[in-house]
Amino acid sequence: MLLNEYGEDGQILAGGQSLMPTLNMRLSNPQLLIDINHLHELNSITLDDNIVRIGALARHSELALSPIIDMYLPLIADAIPHVAHIAVRNRGTFGGSVALADPAAELPACVLALGGTVVLQSVKGIRKVKADDYFLGLYETERKPNELLIEVQIPVQDLTGLWAFVELSQRKGDYAIAGLAFIGTSEKQFIKTAKLVYFGSEIKPTLAKKTMAILINTRWDDNTRKLIAETLGRDLDPMTNLQGSAKMKLHLQKVLTNRAIDLALKREKPSR
Repeated sequence: MLLNEYGEDGQILAGGQSLMPTLNMRLSNPQLLIDINHLHELNSITLDDNIVRIGALARHSELALSPIIDMYLPLIADAIPHVAHIAVRNRGTFGGSVALADPAAELPACVLALGGTVVLQSVKGIRKVKADDYFLGLYETERKPNELLIEVQIPVQDLTGLWAFVELSQRKGDYAIAGLAFIGTSEKQFIKTAKLVYFGSEIKPTLAKKTMAILINTRWDDNTRKLIAETLGRDLDPMTNLQGSAKMKLHLQKVLTNRAIDLALKREKPSR
């Protein structure tokens, strides 16, 4: 009701790890703060018919300790230790990260790589948005001012497949300069499917569709490494900021791509 009344003049307070600094620095000046921490029904991590349902108020630290995340979404389990620092993980929420869509955030990239669905609620009812359609631009998402992100639904990860999460930052826990969430399948080092989602260098989590097309049905060798290095520049448009130039970030993403696929292929289960 309050979101419907105040719209963009109302701000949701969940973990507050991004909101409170912006308030302190006068970068945000809402008329109303809406504290949702008492909505305990939004603080859950459950498995329902091969769908992991993560409530908006689930803390990062709770994801790190969840056997459901560890067993069924190992990509997210690998990403969580990279999310900020321990104090932030104790208060920051999964839903807050997805709702804010910080371009350097790890979890939006994972949600996109895993084919998640964002569940939004307003006075008009519930609306579900595929991750492919949710992230629009710099801190811009499909969520309307009168909608509350209540849950993210993510299909159980193919545990026979490939995955890797890699990130570069000045210090562990700092904002990512460049990062990559990789999901795929392979057979005898022959990559059959691949999904590459880049973050840190872009204005939003970004699918590298041209590079993915080269990887699919391709043997991972020096020739393939060369091809993806040449193609990645057509998929990515890095932003220059205080953490580095666009040229440097593109180079780092090329390095991380090789690193991620090498790491993922080490997990390949031997054929019988």
